[in-house]
Amino acid sequence: MRQTSANGTVYELHGPEGRPVVALVHGLGLTRETWAGHLPALKQNYRVLNYDLFGHGESAALPEKPSVTMFAQQLRDLLDELNIDRVAIIGFSLGGMINRRFAMDYPDRVSSLVVLNSPHDRGEEAQKLVEQRAADTSAGGPGATLDATIERWFTEEFRINNADIIDQIRGWVLANDPAIYAQCRMVLAHGVKEIIQPDPPIIHPTLVMTCENDSGSTPKMSRDIAAEITGAKAIIVPTLQHMGLVERPDLFTAPILEFLDQHNS
Repeated sequence: MRQTSANGTVYELHGPEGRPVVALVHGLGLTRETWAGHLPALKQNYRVLNYDLFGHGESAALPEKPSVTMFAQQLRDLLDELNIDRVAIIGFSLGGMINRRFAMDYPDRVSSLVVLNSPHDRGEEAQKLVEQRAADTSAGGPGATLDATIERWFTEEFRINNADIIDQIRGWVLANDPAIYAQCRMVLAHGVKEIIQPDPPIIHPTLVMTCENDSGSTPKMSRDIAAEITGAKAIIVPTLQHMGLVERPDLFTAPILEFLDQHNS
């Protein structure tokens, strides 16, 4: 059931009460509906907290200039209001930056992390490209680079055969307030720098996943994230691109559930 927190965060709770809590953190320009293909499996044995980031979906606008830290605080405040002490946090893309920041800032509140298709050290050339895309968004709004973005996100076959899903996701992105979207895209571009070689180190059980053909959150990045977290495991999903978790949710839920059952049961 849809609910709204005191600070304007719109959220839903699924699954049996009393079970370990899993929080889902979506990516830039998206909504909590990103996880629709994952909820049926996750909510069988876990209490699942699914919410919209500030400035996204149905949640309130940004309370301040956005940062990875601000979004981590949003989750902390939501957990406090719901009297949830500890969570496993599954974060996609920007969400995978937010859950790493959360683990650094509030380590006692985390049981484990799943980092999906999330960026890391891009290198100088790729970093400049991401910053230029962010600048293009500032000038032209969410739709400025959307066609190219959709091509990076999904395989050609999926785009051809699933026009309804593509249109839905286009709608999510285009519904964003242009000024807020531009600010949040800057967070995605620049915020990654503060979680490279995390200090304090992340100490929680961590699963890192990306897709073979994700050009913005590459297999190397996922392996590098895992290498910086003691005991972390990296999995590379074949063939798919950035939004592989929407295109083939089953390829993600199976290893995620295996990981959660090992560390959160």
